[in-house]
Amino acid sequence: MPDIADLDKIVDGLKAEEKEVFLRLFRVSAAVGQIRPPETMHGWIKAQFGSVEQTLNQKIIRVTNLITFEESLFNKLRADRPMAPKEYSEVVVGQDPFDEPEKNTPGDVFGRVTGKYCISAGNVAKYDGLHGVIVFNEANPLKFTADQVADYIDTGLKWAYRAHQVDSEAKYYFFMWNCLWKAGASLVHGHAQVALTRHMHYAKIERRRRAAISYRDRYGSDYFGDLYLAHRYVGCGIEHDGVRVLAHLTPVKEKEVVLMAPQTSDALNKAVYIALSCLRDDLGVSSFNVVVQMPPIAEAEEDWSGFPVMVRIVDRGDPDSKVSDVGAMELYAASVIASDPFSVAAALKKRL
Repeated sequence: MPDIADLDKIVDGLKAEEKEVFLRLFRVSAAVGQIRPPETMHGWIKAQFGSVEQTLNQKIIRVTNLITFEESLFNKLRADRPMAPKEYSEVVVGQDPFDEPEKNTPGDVFGRVTGKYCISAGNVAKYDGLHGVIVFNEANPLKFTADQVADYIDTGLKWAYRAHQVDSEAKYYFFMWNCLWKAGASLVHGHAQVALTRHMHYAKIERRRRAAISYRDRYGSDYFGDLYLAHRYVGCGIEHDGVRVLAHLTPVKEKEVVLMAPQTSDALNKAVYIALSCLRDDLGVSSFNVVVQMPPIAEAEEDWSGFPVMVRIVDRGDPDSKVSDVGAMELYAASVIASDPFSVAAALKKRL
């Protein structure tokens, strides 16, 4: 049986005319994710994944549709990830591998990055060659302060620069924080994930870059600036200390907030905390996704001029509900939204 892990080899073996058509449509790249787990977690890895050896060097296949920029990353090991208990109250301290991360999580090949309120770890089941975890000292993912949020973001970026020293071709950084199981977290203990990829940015970010360039070429105007102005004109855009904050008019899901700034900064970190605390305390959000989308951390051939640092935050619904917030419409057509961006904007304005 063919295996997705061998797709790069399968493509290499195609006839010339077949390969030409395939490569016109798709890019396939492979990466190897490596971890260095301490002996204290070998028993858990064996129980979860079958052997320690198969986790040490993991092949990840990345397939990108170059026409639509749909994209998938494959690693069979991720199917065996531990999943969170159904209720937050079911967490038992002794069963939390993030409780003592230096004993119960692997380090990256370049070691760990330690922040004031968090520490990095290598992801046991990687989705890219350089893929890590930022483990929060605070286990409860809904307990966070402005200083903690800033430290999580800053430590993630430090991890990216350390990873870039290991692989100079890896320069496209992505930060994501999945809070609770409705947002895709496999463990309840507060943590974010970080990745640094090669060749080009992840497809949805690259698609936005290309769209912004097309907009500039057609209209002679900055897409991101006009995006903010359009939101501001209708009452859904706010500027705070140089950070542009949008109650998004085309949210991917409920109550999405988009923040844009020219570069990473203390002001941006503070605005992220304000937006998060607003969603948590004023709008009742308890499960959410946070991502940081930004230009490459090293020089790249393509044009990133005008592309800001973007932080996107979205509500993922009640973690105790069995109903998914994503259905066929979201997967294949358009997002169906129940919340009102204007209500989100009003709450943000009070905070900002």
